[in-house]
Amino acid sequence: MIGIVYALVSAALFGISAPVAKLLLGDVSPWALAGLLYLGSGCGLALVRLFRKSQETQLSRADLPWFAAATLAGGVVGPVLLMFGLAQSSAAEASLLLNLESVLTLGIAWMVFKENVDWRLMIGAVAIVAGALVLSWPKDAAIGFAWGPLLIAGACLAWGIDNNLTRKVAASDPMQIAMLKGLVAGSVNAALAFSLDPVLPQFGTIAAAGLVGFLGYGVSLTLFVLALRHLGTARTGAYYALAPFIGAGVAILFLGESISLAFVAGGILMAIGLWLHLTEQHVHEHAHEAMEHEHLHVHDAHHQHVHEPGVGPEPHAHRHQHARLIHRHPHYPDLHHRHEH
Repeated sequence: MIGIVYALVSAALFGISAPVAKLLLGDVSPWALAGLLYLGSGCGLALVRLFRKSQETQLSRADLPWFAAATLAGGVVGPVLLMFGLAQSSAAEASLLLNLESVLTLGIAWMVFKENVDWRLMIGAVAIVAGALVLSWPKDAAIGFAWGPLLIAGACLAWGIDNNLTRKVAASDPMQIAMLKGLVAGSVNAALAFSLDPVLPQFGTIAAAGLVGFLGYGVSLTLFVLALRHLGTARTGAYYALAPFIGAGVAILFLGESISLAFVAGGILMAIGLWLHLTEQHVHEHAHEAMEHEHLHVHDAHHQHVHEPGVGPEPHAHRHQHARLIHRHPHYPDLHHRHEH
């Protein structure tokens, strides 16, 4: 259940960040804003890590190819496409098209990485995405084939690839993953942007972009990685489709916006999808093959091993072995349940 909480809070932070970022585009170029958002994410998390001792497993050399590819797709390419797309699209178009990320994430997880997606999860995902589409459908005009929507769709594809690649390193420290992605991707995009246009934006704009990036990208990505660890990519991506609904609820509660028929209809569809996910009971006899890996853990049914001297109290992280185990219980495709069906 904690993985669901991580996914929903992550979706809320990212969903709220998109319209705020659009407001900042009047004061800074799209490319520079993409860089500032990710630099804010990386620098903010670096400060947090100075005052917070992590017990998590750090990224290893074997993780670097997956992490580098994820950073290129989701940290460098995705944000630039989104910012340029936002600059050429209405808010309604952007809200609609950002829902493609969850669909593409689930589709890639299912078709490319062979993650199990049963009928209940699939119907629930369709209901959630349908609700998001109803909620954000433009009232006046069709989207068409303008550059803005196509760029946003490209950003969603980049993040769908990123989400699936990040699952490969989800056993490592999620804050370290988000921090390094922010620092690397933000530095690359900021350097490229300011080499083309060396004029710095005002300090207030830089500070605002840094705060939006820290919350909407840094904290959100940290929670997203934790959700990947507990739920797998397909289920995390499906919950992420709730971002527009959460953003609309915030607007009604705090900005005084009216409740529309689209909001009610979209909310009902999303509630049905969320209920299907929350009540999912994936239970069958399954085999855990013998394996060895390292991650933060406690001694539960899947972690029964002896320790070398000096290992600290639980939860703790160290390299450990799993013997072959066959049993039956409810489970998600987490770190220990990525088996065939």
